[in-house]
Amino acid sequence: MNTDKIFAEAIANEYAPKDTSKVVALRKLDRRAKAPANIFAYGFGLLMTLVLGVGMCLSMQVIGDGGVLMTGAGILLGILGIVGVGLNYPIYKKLLRSGKEKYAFEIMQLAREISEAGE
Repeated sequence: MNTDKIFAEAIANEYAPKDTSKVVALRKLDRRAKAPANIFAYGFGLLMTLVLGVGMCLSMQVIGDGGVLMTGAGILLGILGIVGVGLNYPIYKKLLRSGKEKYAFEIMQLAREISEAGE
C-alpha cells in the first residue's frame, strides 16, 4: 500500500543523518546575536523589579521596624529600582545593536547564499 511506503520513509528519515541546512545555521546565528541582550534584559529587569519591590515594602513599613532610617532606605531603594527599570530598555537596545553588528557580515552572507540558491 501507499501508506506503508510513506510510513517506511518517515521512519527511515528519523534514522538518516541530519545535515544542517543553511536556514538552520541562519537561525542559530540570529539567536546567537540576540541572546546576550535578551539574557541581560530579563536578568537586570528582574533584579531591578525586586529592588523596587523591596524599596516599596520598606518605605510602606511592610517589612522592617518602621523607623525613619528604614523608610528612607526604602525610598532610596525604590528610586534605584525605578531608575534601573527605566534604563533596562536602552541598555537592551545597545546590547542588541552590538550583537547584530558583530554577526551582521556572517548573517548577510548566509542570507545572500540562501536567496541565490532559491532562484
